[in-house]
Amino acid sequence: MRMGAILSPLADASNPTSLADQARSYEEIGFSSLWVVQAIGRGFIFTDPLIALSVAATVTERVSLGTAVLQLPLYRPMDLAHRVFSLQQICGERLILGVGAGSTEQDFIAYGVKYEDRFKILNAALADLREIFASGGLEESNLSPWDTVIGGPPIYLGSWGAGVKRAAQEFDGWIASANYRTVDEVTIAAEEYKKAGGGPSVISTIQVSRKTDLGELKENLGRFAEAGFDEAVVMIHASGPSPEKVLALLK
Repeated sequence: MRMGAILSPLADASNPTSLADQARSYEEIGFSSLWVVQAIGRGFIFTDPLIALSVAATVTERVSLGTAVLQLPLYRPMDLAHRVFSLQQICGERLILGVGAGSTEQDFIAYGVKYEDRFKILNAALADLREIFASGGLEESNLSPWDTVIGGPPIYLGSWGAGVKRAAQEFDGWIASANYRTVDEVTIAAEEYKKAGGGPSVISTIQVSRKTDLGELKENLGRFAEAGFDEAVVMIHASGPSPEKVLALLK
């Protein structure tokens, strides 16, 4: 199992190079991937996920770059496809597009989208987005994308419950969140994913703060690896242990 890291929303906002410095440092230390999260209107601000990945793409060369996850119902498919094509042009084949229905109503209020309609909107948006990725356009509109980005990036589904089987059958991969789930819940879901024929899987948003018991974290990482996850993605708080110390837990 590899280890990735979330570009921290706690980076020094007074330093305009903070995000780039963090991305560059994480790659140099040895993380295999960099990820961004999305939250809007919750009393704090995260850098826009696609802007954050654009910054990371320009200062790194080897790491994969992904969204964990983008709340697809908050976007218009053609607008999002244009942004994703643009991001692909910057980072090449390193991009992974993690999408989900969303789970926090406050984000939907901020965008003026009905939270109760999120799954219906997700399904419609996915169909349109896949059509745009495949052909470059939708109905009478066409983005005329570069040949190198036609097809779009791999799409992973961030989900639980019935969505785990759907991720295995309809998507290129699955993203599970460790933020609100126990290790037991995560490993059981991973078994269901593999039984359904799933491919790559990522366990994301593993919070690491100064209060984190690193011995327990090492044990949990071992259980995630045994469950078949290809990658574990940590979110290291500003007050937490050094990234080097966290990465060493896999050894």
